[in-house]
Amino acid sequence: MNRKELLRRLPKIDEVLKEESLVVLAEESSPLLVTEAVREVIGDIRSRILGLSEDGLAEFSVEILEPGRVAEAAARRLAEDEKLNLYPVINATGTILHTNLGRAPLCEDAVENVGRVSRGYSTLEYNVEKGMRGSRHDLVGELIAELTGAEDAMVVNNNAAATMIVLAALGRGKEIIVSRGELVEIGGAFRIPDIMAQSGAFLQEVGTSNKTKISDYENAIMTDEILEDYDFFEMDPRHTERFRTGALMKVHKSNYDIVGFTEEVELEELVELGRKYKLPVIFDMGNGLMLDMSEYGLREPNVPASLATGIDVILFSGDKLLGGPQAGIICGKKKYISKMKKHPLARAMRVDKMTFAALEATLAKYKDPKIALRDIPILNMIAASEDDMKERAERLAEEIRKVNSKLALELVRVEDQIGGGSAPMVRLPGWAVSVADGKRSADSIERRLRKAEVPVIARISDDRLLLCVRTIAENELATVAAAFR
Repeated sequence: MNRKELLRRLPKIDEVLKEESLVVLAEESSPLLVTEAVREVIGDIRSRILGLSEDGLAEFSVEILEPGRVAEAAARRLAEDEKLNLYPVINATGTILHTNLGRAPLCEDAVENVGRVSRGYSTLEYNVEKGMRGSRHDLVGELIAELTGAEDAMVVNNNAAATMIVLAALGRGKEIIVSRGELVEIGGAFRIPDIMAQSGAFLQEVGTSNKTKISDYENAIMTDEILEDYDFFEMDPRHTERFRTGALMKVHKSNYDIVGFTEEVELEELVELGRKYKLPVIFDMGNGLMLDMSEYGLREPNVPASLATGIDVILFSGDKLLGGPQAGIICGKKKYISKMKKHPLARAMRVDKMTFAALEATLAKYKDPKIALRDIPILNMIAASEDDMKERAERLAEEIRKVNSKLALELVRVEDQIGGGSAPMVRLPGWAVSVADGKRSADSIERRLRKAEVPVIARISDDRLLLCVRTIAENELATVAAAFR
């Protein structure tokens, strides 16, 4: 069939719109959108015909020109257009806090509370008992204080914001002393020196990359009494404020480690030094761990133990090892937290009702550590035993065999990781299902899994596709298997 004949056989738009499937679709959505979709499909087919070679014309399937087939293509296009950009996927990578996949999945109670609170009006800034305006800072403040031993707390939109407001409130125009080995960069080009510069505080680095001593901090402290001994300030007193020490700061190296010939100052030492010079001590902890998880191989600092050292302010993420929504949580001494609540940045960095709803429900789990380990997905994944992982891998392999018996499946040992810029040296022994297809490469299978109705994000290692079961929930096993249909 030649080109002109194919073009003549292109169906008219009105003809395609009479197809029953599109009539129903036009009633459910918008007739204008349906018509536009049909016009675009016909236009694409016309362009394709015009671009065909002689051999391509000979092989062209005229069935594509049937009104019913055009209607099907238009319906698919509408479905794609209506698909939201943010939707669920299944994490089969074995990386628990996968930043690209949204970090911490919420516990069921947090999800339900978000739905309950966001459906209508709420007590975000209203005190029902007093019948007057309340403060959103009070929503979780008491609960955080109860769980951590802090005097007060506030919540901002992430830990970078927490760092910014803490430095702006306590160190603007003054020096903040930080170990050179703790000037971290987190994903997305978040760097401690850059945040400090934006806050209006001045960075005073001490020590070296691998060794910092308490004497390094003390030698860098500048108080009014010390500054009086510096004659050069008498020449231009405007500069004296710049060299005053505003606070001592420790930053947890959450996404890297320094090994070998090293030394760092412990929190207790820094607290003692801060008290000696009447300076606040800040701990940017980052990970948000609330429990001692050392028995599961996770030897990271936790919030209550860190606060027990006497530090003045601690800040951490809500969506990392805490297992909640994205948030930056600041807690510590009331006199310092009050400054931050009154700071102009507090409004710019505040969180909404859905974040508070998810955070409060998550924090409530920590009243009983056993319940937290059971119900908070992140903690449950970390605590899962190797035997549990093997049993789950066996069940997943069986589910896949039911759907596609032609695949070669094998259970393999893997090392999972925490991810999300937390515990970089920790490797959790786990199990995965290795999937092979004689007709396709691992890359090809991986691409097909990403195109499933619920995309499955897998790991490729040594040219093998691995489904790491630690990050696959029990209720997701059948969905993963269905992706191989």
